Amino acid sequence: MLKIYHNPRCSKSREGLKFLEDKGLPFEVVKYMDEGITKGELESIIERLGYNNPINLVRTNESIWKENYKDKKLTDDQIIEAMVENPKLIQRPIVINGLKAVVGRPTEKIEEVL
Repeated sequence: MLKIYHNPRCSKSREGLKFLEDKGLPFEVVKYMDEGITKGELESIIERLGYNNPINLVRTNESIWKENYKDKKLTDDQIIEAMVENPKLIQRPIVINGLKAVVGRPTEKIEEVL
């Protein structure tokens, strides 16, 4: 089953959710901003996305990142921990289908995992 990591406050995330609804496919919504996200979940997502470095999943323009992490030399584990502690830093929406995942920006990228 498809899974979308969704932030209802984000317009791009809402567009991704609507895209899946319009396809009529069954999917699970994970509201990670409310429910939180674990280090293990993030590691799995990063692997499925095919990212070599977790920084690729970070919204580096967020004020939280700029104020607390930007100029620090962080390990991959520290970057993941920053996203666990501050889920707002995670790129969105993320759509997962089995072992494949994609950040749905632009929305059409979601087609890659369908």
